[in-house]
Amino acid sequence: MNDAAGALAHHAANTKYEELPDAALAAARKFLLDSFGVAIAGSAAPWAKELAGMQQTWGGGVDSRNWVFGAALPAPAAAFANAYQLHNSEFDCIHEKAVVHPMAVALPALMAVAERMGSVSGREFVLALTLGVDIACHIGVAAQGRMRFFRPATAGAFGAVAAIGRLRGFNAETIRDAMGAVYSQLCGTMQAHHEGSSLLAMQIGFNARNAVVACDMAAAGIRAPRDMLEGPYGYYALFENGADIEGLRSALGKVWRITEVAHKPFPSGRATHGVVDALLELQKSEGFVAGEIEKISAHVPPLTFQLVGRVSSSDMTANQARLCIAFASARALLNQGLGIVDFQPEALRDAATHDLARRIAVFVDNNPDPNALTPVRVEVHLKTGRVLDRKIAVIYGNPANPMTHEAHLAKFRTNWHSAAVPLPAANADRLIDAVEKVENLQDVKALVDLLVP
Repeated sequence: MNDAAGALAHHAANTKYEELPDAALAAARKFLLDSFGVAIAGSAAPWAKELAGMQQTWGGGVDSRNWVFGAALPAPAAAFANAYQLHNSEFDCIHEKAVVHPMAVALPALMAVAERMGSVSGREFVLALTLGVDIACHIGVAAQGRMRFFRPATAGAFGAVAAIGRLRGFNAETIRDAMGAVYSQLCGTMQAHHEGSSLLAMQIGFNARNAVVACDMAAAGIRAPRDMLEGPYGYYALFENGADIEGLRSALGKVWRITEVAHKPFPSGRATHGVVDALLELQKSEGFVAGEIEKISAHVPPLTFQLVGRVSSSDMTANQARLCIAFASARALLNQGLGIVDFQPEALRDAATHDLARRIAVFVDNNPDPNALTPVRVEVHLKTGRVLDRKIAVIYGNPANPMTHEAHLAKFRTNWHSAAVPLPAANADRLIDAVEKVENLQDVKALVDLLVP
């Protein structure tokens, strides 16, 4: 078990619930509720309804359910549809150092399998989910060099396989086979991100579906490539630019990555959040309004510029706008905040927004870390001649600058009421209570019962 794949498989197969720190369990509960809320809001995003209907034309099943829409589907199909809903509004939690959205692939895939299995306790589920998040993030943290593939989807697939394997009682060798099987199906290029395409979030869905399939293959005894991480044509050679393997191995069981995961207070790419956060802090402390701004300069790390440094334009889609510092910052300054409504068609065509966005310039700084999203620095030039500046090293929502519990619940409730199909209002409180005591559930199907009409 000295290689990375063996170490990760052993970690997934042999870690006991009692070994999870209280902080890891608390983070699991928090981001489980947050992720459900984000997926509910994602049901109203472009193509969610169409994708839900499309799944039913590809084959029937009663294994698992599509959240909000309620259709009964085969487990791989439910994982696909729910994962798309979870990531399509760019509102789901993120591990900043790994540059991985660790719940996006793992949670929908794991829940689909848990529904199919039946009688999965909350204790079993939380352990498996925490391990899946841990492994996806460890794989991302170990990566070196500039991101070439969409790491939330690719690293997320390995995490999902680990979570499912643990839930199904696989030994380390079978989990390793499942990792090899999902590697052979791995997908997710940065071209979709570059173009702001809806396929970006669907790549999350593809990998959630493929994780379910990979575990079914491993359970059937199908052998897969063994050296899928460190081999000459493995993940770190082809999808990344090398890795710190020793650092990965030495952190397992000692650093619980779920405790490092950050909330996303805004429904836009996390790489926009540093600039938005800095500008809102300045606006609050200095009291200026958008009409007083002459221009803004934002200085960001190379990865931030790569991800969200695009130029704002009046014909952007919602996906493109969510991944644009200038647009997100303009909307935030105009409204003293940034929410789901800021990416609706009316907002996307708002003349005042685009007028301000054209005055926001983004520059690359000399940060040597190819995976860094911070620090960022902004300069606001007012029409009076005053120049205001702010530097952000820790973005709002990071565990070192966390959202309050009240803000966390407010985000969940706002998302709940954004569902494409209205859900019973009382179910929101029931879901909050159930997640707070998730370890006591006899069957986690009870959670999905609250997520469908």
